[in-house]
Amino acid sequence: RVHGDSSLYAYIILATMESGDNDPITLTRFILHEQTEHPEAQGDLTILLTSIQLACKVISSNCRKAGIAKLYGLAGASNSSGDDQKKLDVLSNEIFVNALKFSTKLCVMASEEEEAPIQIERHQQGKYVVAFDPLDGSSNIDANVSIGSIWGIWKQKNPGSKGTVEDLLQPGTEMVSAGYCLYGTSTQIVMSSGRGVNGFTLDPSVGEFILTHPNIRIKDRGAIYSINEGNAQTWDPPVAEYVQSKKFPAPGEKAYSLRYVGSMVADVHRTLLYGGIFLYPADKKSPNGKLRLLYECFPMAYLIEQAGGKASTGRERILETVPTDIHGRGPVILGSKLDVEDVERRYAEWNPSQ
Repeated sequence: RVHGDSSLYAYIILATMESGDNDPITLTRFILHEQTEHPEAQGDLTILLTSIQLACKVISSNCRKAGIAKLYGLAGASNSSGDDQKKLDVLSNEIFVNALKFSTKLCVMASEEEEAPIQIERHQQGKYVVAFDPLDGSSNIDANVSIGSIWGIWKQKNPGSKGTVEDLLQPGTEMVSAGYCLYGTSTQIVMSSGRGVNGFTLDPSVGEFILTHPNIRIKDRGAIYSINEGNAQTWDPPVAEYVQSKKFPAPGEKAYSLRYVGSMVADVHRTLLYGGIFLYPADKKSPNGKLRLLYECFPMAYLIEQAGGKASTGRERILETVPTDIHGRGPVILGSKLDVEDVERRYAEWNPSQ
């Protein structure tokens, strides 16, 4: 109960102070309270988020027993992006698709693992659209490195109509919610529905996600840069110059540390908590960028902005990009506001024709 203040953050603080460890704020309880902040809400988004939460619990369980259950290794197929699918990729996709489909709250969805949009039968349709990567960082699966799930949620353009690909091709500015689930030393969901960013850790003893990171805010400037240096020979000058300035700073400035996992969820999670910058820019090898807009760039950019950071292509706000394909790619530079602006300034000064 909120005393004299209806803001969500006030609820978090008061509930945490009053409940202590004996009455923790679960993700379900948190989502239900968010719903009360919108009198016009019918509970559809609450049900959809609860379904995603369930999918994450099941995937987490499978990740932890992957070696025992022989879920490591390749599945013998490729996904929509041409990447070799791992067994856990395929299983995680089935889990996400089924959980979302039976929520009956969406009209169409897109998965990294499926070439075409996934249509929902009319009697099960709702008004939301979801794009997701069921298991990001799958190249790290067999090495037991942190991996994760990413999702973004939009409202259907024309409620009541059959879900189409046009409903999926919306800019990130139209998102109503986004989040990721990290499967690492613990399982954590970090999410936002436009009112700040909050993190929840799965307590396996009770099977519930518990609020452990309320109102996450990213530093204005960090001390870590995250980029695949193996692509250095293909970088455009603005990126090369920026990285060089962090490795060999001007007198009186401190060098940045390099941290790169190769799993976007893990790298962005660290950036969100510690500050700094994550870059997967356009380059000579991938002039349009490498990461997918709908279910990688947009959700992460949304979370970073909600936490007070910045997300850019290098030249413009990435959430304003209008996708033309459900698996369309884009460059992404996100993290602490001042760090991202340092890169943007270099892009603004660069003339590619010279």
